[in-house]
Amino acid sequence: MSDVAVRLPGRPREFEIDEALDKAIIVFSERGYHAASISELKKAMGLAAGSLYKAFKDKKAIFLAAFHRYKQVRNALLDEELANGESGRDRVFRLLRFYAEASHGEAGRQGCLVVGTAIELAVYDAEAAERVDRSMQRSEALLNALIREGHADGSIPQTVDPDTTARLLLSVTQGLRVLGKTGPDRDRAFSVVEAAMKLLD
Repeated sequence: MSDVAVRLPGRPREFEIDEALDKAIIVFSERGYHAASISELKKAMGLAAGSLYKAFKDKKAIFLAAFHRYKQVRNALLDEELANGESGRDRVFRLLRFYAEASHGEAGRQGCLVVGTAIELAVYDAEAAERVDRSMQRSEALLNALIREGHADGSIPQTVDPDTTARLLLSVTQGLRVLGKTGPDRDRAFSVVEAAMKLLD
């Protein structure tokens, strides 16, 4: 079920909502949930107060819709990247590279909405914790499946345990996003990828 309420007369169109949520993602990623004010969100999203409250009942509703939109967009981009992989090992590399590219420069400093939510909200907000847990489980399951694919196609040795290695690589991807907030250069981010790929030898 969508986090955005069913459109009624006077509500912004769906594409306008998506564009507005893309702007909200930036605010929440950079500022965090608590530091992001309604006035900042309204300005960034380009929606008048009336339209904002017709589409979302409060800041929490904006946040949950932004989180859903963030995962939707990022998952689609990652799926597109993985579709070009030639083997299980290559797809693991492409996944790690995908995270590394988002973990340096301006994109890195903007941060990851999932990681930010895990740090700021997941401890005491059950709904946020559930969203984060679902996202982490999906990422771990994907890594596990790619390692098993590598077993099947011979690109990853059978001695590499898919369960523990997937969890370790998940920690690497999330750690990259945390480090990205300090704005490391591309070479530093990719040196982590090179080291992580040795886990598949």
